[in-house]
Amino acid sequence: MTETRFVPGPDTARDYRDALGCFATGVTVVTTATGDGPLAITVNSFASVSLDPALVLWCAAKRSLRHDAFAAAPRYSIHVMGEDQQPLAARFAGSGHDFSGLDWAPDAGGVPILSGCLARFDCAAEACQPGGDHSIIVGRVLHAMHRPGQGLLYKRGQFGGFLGLE
Repeated sequence: MTETRFVPGPDTARDYRDALGCFATGVTVVTTATGDGPLAITVNSFASVSLDPALVLWCAAKRSLRHDAFAAAPRYSIHVMGEDQQPLAARFAGSGHDFSGLDWAPDAGGVPILSGCLARFDCAAEACQPGGDHSIIVGRVLHAMHRPGQGLLYKRGQFGGFLGLE
């Protein structure tokens, strides 16, 4: 077994990404309404912050063309992807404006709600903090839902699923 040891920095960025990739994460798609229409982004940096009040966080890369719209969004929805939603996650990993052919509808505030997700957290912006080359976006959960099913996972640059009981 070969072990790679390094100090994180510009010269070891690939090694650092590879080490982070060893940790499997769930996959989410975050949506919001903009003046140019609905916008989405695929995110695997999602976590619970607090139960009372109900707060969650996710992170957006500052280099993303979608960063500014999400960092300033007053409301957004975080959709936890089911294992059958890999094409949707891949679609919004690349581009965030094309909702054509998708089953979605705007909520009362215009935020795009995607059908078929495993869970959803409808949020109001609570805080946005710098976090290196990302922004840490904290949302207050206004409404939530979930359904039975297995979640879509991401590990070592690949989508996958979880083998186990529901």
